Amino acid sequence: MSRIAPVDPTTADADAKAALDGAARAIGATPNFVRVLAHSPTALNAFTGLHGLAGGGILDPQTRERIALAVAQQTGCQYCVSAHTVLGANAGLDTAEILDNRRGRSADPKAEAALQFTQALVDTLGNVTPAEFDAVRDAGHSDAEIVEIVGHVALNLFSNLVGKVSQVAIDFPKVELNDLQQAA
Repeated sequence: MSRIAPVDPTTADADAKAALDGAARAIGATPNFVRVLAHSPTALNAFTGLHGLAGGGILDPQTRERIALAVAQQTGCQYCVSAHTVLGANAGLDTAEILDNRRGRSADPKAEAALQFTQALVDTLGNVTPAEFDAVRDAGHSDAEIVEIVGHVALNLFSNLVGKVSQVAIDFPKVELNDLQQAA
């Protein structure tokens, strides 16, 4: 059961309703996570804005979903692992790649470097070593891509924290966090 109940769009106050409508236009849906954020229209609008900026960058949709999967697994956010398993598949990632991405790995060496950097960012809260930074750059990531990786990690950390704190009900096919050991 959710600690913070999702806002019902049919009974939301004017500010929350406007934020939910904006999120639905920007994201294409209003999953429970978005409805929890609607308790603070300011927070929802900030999330929607960052989500929109992140979606318009130079990282391809697969890499964006890979980052989301890696962060969700690393932080233990079952809601986000479940959601991004669906979104990753929609972006063209197959089941094996999704499982690898959750482990910080990828069949694509450049994507794997982004995931390794992602995990280092989360582990160190940004205090990555010169070697960790050089590895992502040496794999072919530009400064713009590196900045976008950081942005996606920040966006996903925010959503993971909200998901975990609220214990929002999962409204995607539920994915168990521990299924990585079973699939290894």
